[in-house]
Parts: sequence; C-alpha cells; structure tokens
Amino acid sequence: MQKKLPLSFYRRDVHTVARELLGKIFIKKEKNGILSGKIVEVEAYDGRIDRAAHSYNGKTKRNEVMFLGGGLLYVYFTYGMHYCANVVTGGEGDGCAVLIRALEPLEGIDRMAMNRFGKTAIGEREKLSLTNGPAKFCKAFDIDKNYNGLLLTEDIIFIVEGDNLIPGEIVASKRIGIKKSADLEWRYFIKNNRYVSRL
Repeated sequence: MQKKLPLSFYRRDVHTVARELLGKIFIKKEKNGILSGKIVEVEAYDGRIDRAAHSYNGKTKRNEVMFLGGGLLYVYFTYGMHYCANVVTGGEGDGCAVLIRALEPLEGIDRMAMNRFGKTAIGEREKLSLTNGPAKFCKAFDIDKNYNGLLLTEDIIFIVEGDNLIPGEIVASKRIGIKKSADLEWRYFIKNNRYVSRL
C-alpha cells in the first residue's frame, strides 16, 4: 500500500490541497476488506472569504471540525437525506475544507454497489454513477456523521499517494449547486475522467 498523506499535507492553503488531492487514493478500512477510489473531483471552501462555506459566519456546533486544523474529516448532513465528506485544510481557526465530489472506484466495488443499489452485480452505467457525486460517494462508502472529526492519519479512513498530475490535467470551474460566491472557480477535476460528476 502507498504511503499515507501526513498531517503537513493538509495543513496548507485550501486550493493547493484541493488540486493535489486529485489523483490520490481515498481508503476506508472495514472488517471485511477495503473500499478505495481515486479522487477525481473536489471543491474548495474558505470560510474567511467564501460566503458558500459553512464556516463563513463563524464556528458553530455543526461546523466546529472545520476550525480544528487540517487533516480531519468533516462530514455533514444535507437536504434531510444525504451526507457529504470534506477534508479540513489549513491551520487551526481557518475554517477551510475541500469537499470530495467524486471518486473513480477501485477496490470493494461489490460492497459499494450493495450500499448504493442494494445489489452486487452492476453494469458499466451503474459503475460510472457509483461514486460520481458527493452524496453518492458517501453512500457507496457508508460514510455518515459517525466519521465526523476523524483524523485522516489513522487506520480507519485515510488518503494515500496516487497519480501525480501535471497542471494541464486539472480543470478549474465554478462550483456546483451553490448560490453564494457562485462565480468563484473553486471546483477542480481531472480532465476527461469518466467518473467526474459533471463535465
């Protein structure tokens, strides 16, 4: 297995971390094996200047993990039915995080399929839609609020080295589904990857 990303990786500028997370491998260890996927799409959120960030109006019970410093998993519940997972970045008090929007599934695809579709046998179309959105990814990996605040250098959920991308392989665009600070091009994804949620 590749080397885990150290805390120092996460405790940097949110955009640097967001771009460098692309191509890395997200891993969740379970009793019956590993779930893993390559990160192919992310969005950056900086509560100091970004009105779309949960942390923009300061610390609350819901968003307090965003203020504890880089290297933690921030999981929140949205629309009364979905979970989304973020990687906290920067220093303590910054309120910055990277939303993981999409993965290219690698290991444990049958268990991901069971979590998402209630079956293990899936076709190519279902495989493409398995983890190509923030809520889909959390459902496939069975990530909920129990993982909020988890340190990403431990052995439950962590991220390891993967592909080293060149700048031309990374596309920046406006973030999806937000109304505040909507013009910021803070969504980053791997060019021509089939598992990106929206090209």
